[in-house]
Amino acid sequence: MKHQLIEINNQSDLNIKKQHTLTLHNRIHKILHEIREQNDTISFDSKMKKYFKMAQNPYAFYRGSNHLYWEDFFNDWRFRFFGGRPETLTWVQGDAHIYNFGAFSNHQGEVIYGLNDFDDSIVADYQYDLWRMAISIVLDARVNGYFDFKQQKRALDSFVEAYLEKITFFSERENWTEWHYTKKTTDGKLKKFLKKVEKKKSRLKMLDKWTIGEGTERKFNTELEKLSEISTDMKLKIQESFVDYCKLFSLKNEQFKILDIAERQGAGTGSLGTKRFYVLIEGDEETNNLPIILDVKKQQTPPACAKMNQEEIEEYNNTFQHEGERHLLAFKAIAEHPDLYLGWLDFEGEIYSVRERSPFKEAFPTEKLKDEDDFYMISKQWGKILATEHQRAAYALHENYDSFIFSKYLVSKINAEKEKFLFTVREIAFNYADCVQDDWKSFVNALNLEISKQEETI
Repeated sequence: MKHQLIEINNQSDLNIKKQHTLTLHNRIHKILHEIREQNDTISFDSKMKKYFKMAQNPYAFYRGSNHLYWEDFFNDWRFRFFGGRPETLTWVQGDAHIYNFGAFSNHQGEVIYGLNDFDDSIVADYQYDLWRMAISIVLDARVNGYFDFKQQKRALDSFVEAYLEKITFFSERENWTEWHYTKKTTDGKLKKFLKKVEKKKSRLKMLDKWTIGEGTERKFNTELEKLSEISTDMKLKIQESFVDYCKLFSLKNEQFKILDIAERQGAGTGSLGTKRFYVLIEGDEETNNLPIILDVKKQQTPPACAKMNQEEIEEYNNTFQHEGERHLLAFKAIAEHPDLYLGWLDFEGEIYSVRERSPFKEAFPTEKLKDEDDFYMISKQWGKILATEHQRAAYALHENYDSFIFSKYLVSKINAEKEKFLFTVREIAFNYADCVQDDWKSFVNALNLEISKQEETI
């Protein structure tokens, strides 16, 4: 496949041939139409990079098409079995999958592991995250090719049972106690991973990767493929936007001096093509005066909103003044370490989230997970972490009513039918993983067809 030979437009982009069709209501047309619509606003180059990334394997496709998941599951009737009630609402991550968990650092400088992306977060039923994460476990295992169906099934059960175990633990509490997943509180491969991240990564190493120079003379290295220079005029406009940001979040001038700004390129899969900047600012005593990198990312409406009815949309719009506020509230509710710089800014009439880029940012390399006991162990830890972050978020959501109503209701509902709950998650995970694989094949076939058409014209 030759990237440079592809030209995709609204008429030919991932279309399928229509031969005397009486209806376009079929799965292949649906997914290609949805993908085309979802990526209509991003640049041609970004679209191509994203499409080729999604074409790598079914799991990459799954990561790049969260909107399809919400299209398929937003009104799924099976939610009523173990949720779909006010008590089972929490802040959900909204795009829960293995690679949206990762290592980062907290206020105490500890390297912790947990959810690290809140762009698609909304208040919704916990099962949206639980199901999406379970599907990702199956897809990732299939792509890596080390574990068979029975081993995948056992890993799913380990994941769900650990989720329930942690939820049961919280249901017996009266007060919230913060829980962190560090090298001291995890086991097996995850413990080793966190030790390795802590040993090999540092703020200085992060700066050496992304910048050149020393001290306050550091600048972004725009020779890197992932960074590009922006105009002086744009830099000035972004700097002006940060004036209001500093006032809004009570940051003093001495806490905030911008050293450089660059545009971030090619980050993520689902968010690839979303406008994003890295902003380099002076450090402080806590960073040993080493500069800090801020991640400034355009925030868009979560894909779940596209499936809401008019009443739900009105409630959503009345709740959040814009997507930056939603992102901030979700981050504070779910995450263990809302950093000092967490906030938003208005740049040229568009809302961007602001957060510090952690020096210890790293994803767990599941391709190195080959032993089945390690697979079960980390699946169990994913379940515990997701449960902890759901309860943390529910505590914030319901604090003026009953802070533990979420976990108490789940325990009362699920423990009576635990086997049915396990079966439901397994059935959804395996069946939808099969669906994703078929959708991926349709996507790749359509992409290859477009490539062939363009090559024939050369």
